[in-house]
Amino acid sequence: MLRFQYSGKHKAGGRDLSLDSLQQKLGYAFRDQNLLRQALTHRSSHVFNNERLEFLGDGVLNFAVAEMLYRRFPQALEGDLSRMRARLVREETLAEVAQSLDLGKHLILGIGEQRSGGFRRASILADALEAVLGGVYLDSGFDAVHAVIRRLLGHHLSDELIKAQLKDPKTRLQEYLQAQGKSLPRYELVLEKGEAHNKRFVARCHVQGQEPVDAEEGSRRKAEQAAAALMLEQMGKVG
Repeated sequence: MLRFQYSGKHKAGGRDLSLDSLQQKLGYAFRDQNLLRQALTHRSSHVFNNERLEFLGDGVLNFAVAEMLYRRFPQALEGDLSRMRARLVREETLAEVAQSLDLGKHLILGIGEQRSGGFRRASILADALEAVLGGVYLDSGFDAVHAVIRRLLGHHLSDELIKAQLKDPKTRLQEYLQAQGKSLPRYELVLEKGEAHNKRFVARCHVQGQEPVDAEEGSRRKAEQAAAALMLEQMGKVG
C-alpha cells in the first residue's frame, strides 16, 4: 500500500524537529510523524494530502464537541446544543484555534497557494486543523484526540458564550444588528396553509443587505424564529 512519506531536513530519530513547537502547543506528540506531515499537506502540494484526514477529523471533532456539550449542559435542549456545537466547529472558530497554534507556518502548500497567502486563509487553516485531529485519532485513538479537543476548545465554553447561545434566534439576530448599527429585521407571514387542527406557517425574514429567507413551522412564532436562525446562518453568525 502506498504511504505518505516526507523527507525533511531536520530529523532526529525519525522525528521532524521543525514540528516540535506545533506538537508542544497541541499537547500531543505523534508517534507516527508521517501522519502529522500528511495532515499539514494541502492538496495543491501532494497527491497524498490531508483531505481524507480532514474528513475523519471533522467526524471526530463533531462527536467530541457534542459529548462535551452534553455533559457540560445537562439541562440544555437539543436545539441549544446544536447551535453551540455549530459555533464551536465553524470555520471561523477553527481558524482562530489554528492561528493560536501557528499552524499556518507548518503547512505544506503548492507554489500557487504559497504565493497567494494560503497559509493565512481561514478555510485552509480550519481544514488542516481537522486533519491534524484526524491524525491524532489514527495515531492514538479517541481518548487522545478528545483530550486535545478539550484543550483547544474548552475555553470557548464560557458562561458568556452559553448565555448568548441560549437566547432565541430572533433576539440574537436583533442584538447583532443593533451592535452593527443596522436596521432591525422585519418579519412577514407569506403563507398560511392546512386545516385548522394542522396549520403550517411560512415566515420570511428581511434584513437590509441580505437575501430574504423563508422558514416553515407549525406556528407563526416558531416560523419567525426559524427564519431568524436561517438569517444568522446566512450571515455567518451561526449561534
